[in-house]
Amino acid sequence: MNSSSDESFDDEDLIESATSVKNYITPEGYAQLRAELFELMDVERPKIVDVVHWAASNGDRSENGDYIYGKRRLREIDKRIRFLTKRLEIAVVSDPSVHHGGDQVFFGAKVTYLDESNLETTVTILGIDEADSLKKQVTWISPVAKALIKSRVGDVVKLQTPSGKQEIEVLSVSYPMKAE
Repeated sequence: MNSSSDESFDDEDLIESATSVKNYITPEGYAQLRAELFELMDVERPKIVDVVHWAASNGDRSENGDYIYGKRRLREIDKRIRFLTKRLEIAVVSDPSVHHGGDQVFFGAKVTYLDESNLETTVTILGIDEADSLKKQVTWISPVAKALIKSRVGDVVKLQTPSGKQEIEVLSVSYPMKAE
């Protein structure tokens, strides 16, 4: 890769960096990624291929919006398909329900903790591809998850924050029940 400071990662670099860390994921997260992959391959891509084929048959492609947009969308879909395929290939499915009833924090735990300013926070520790911060979900590689993993209810652990180390106390730990 060129060492110029204004050069950004290309698609392959992004895929490579995304596959350099273990990809722990819940069975539900794996199913969602797999469903997205099959939706793209079986529904979205064929639709766009039809549009591009139709638009190409209309003649001049240089000013044909349907053709130009369709080709761009195809590139986006193909990029996402490659990304999802790589992520699913390295996925390590971990079912958090095996810890149901336990009080130690592992992958998939829903943890409530108290920080030094007496703010109570609840987070769920999930995989990189499934965590949604808007739903109070954190990745297992996040600083808060790293601080909490292997702790137990009642433990006080140190959390590295931008403003320095902070102590947090684990108040509760729960896991989903095994789906029948």
